[in-house]
Amino acid sequence: MELLVPGLRFAFGTLSVLRVRVDRWDREAGGAAMVVAPAVGVVLGALAAGAGALLAWRGGPPLGAVGAVAVLAALTRGLHLDGLADVADGLGSGKPAEDALRIMKQSDIGPFGVLTLLLVLLAQVAALAGEFAGSLRQGALAVLTAAVTARCALAWGCLRSVPAARPGGLGAMVASTVRPAAALGVSALGAAALGAAAWASSAEGWAALRYPAAVAVGLGAAWLLLRRCVRRLDGITGDVLGAMAETAATGVLVALAVS
Repeated sequence: MELLVPGLRFAFGTLSVLRVRVDRWDREAGGAAMVVAPAVGVVLGALAAGAGALLAWRGGPPLGAVGAVAVLAALTRGLHLDGLADVADGLGSGKPAEDALRIMKQSDIGPFGVLTLLLVLLAQVAALAGEFAGSLRQGALAVLTAAVTARCALAWGCLRSVPAARPGGLGAMVASTVRPAAALGVSALGAAALGAAAWASSAEGWAALRYPAAVAVGLGAAWLLLRRCVRRLDGITGDVLGAMAETAATGVLVALAVS
């Protein structure tokens, strides 16, 4: 429990634009931050859901979807999207791990990164537009579910069995710091809370279970990406964690759209 406050400060300070004083910058605090990161998802997701619902109410579902995605990107400084583009360029290059990591570290974005960003953002907006078309509540819950699941994925990327791909950076700081039980526990708690929120605010009854199911789909997609990155890059980097977050969020929204 003594790491809860340092972990929260670390999580909000590194994963959002919110002004938070980070008192500790070490591996223990970093590991705690990855476990409590879904709390960041709750706050950012609520802000983005509110903005999206307001825009959908006044301007229609497509505008609400674009607004929600844009607010989430702004509240994270585009950190996860940048990681997704870098990982796409690195993996798409087909080069050995050392060269792929060098490509990922460059400041420019290559064709694989551009194409991946375009397709992911289009998928997120299209899926959210459908959710907001169902109802403002449905769209807001979809935004919140995606935001929370994206941060749940971070704990899985930092399991003790997953090494850092290179020394230095956020990836090395938090790699191999999370116990499997902690990752499983926070993910289960997030899924249960989202399902309960959907149940309490909906007249659909058992249909509320599609939210926990979407969490599982999103985390499964992020896990597949993690396995691919560990095989190709010999570990994780901060970019890999960002890519996992965006993959999880997209998986959630696609699962909700087709369920």
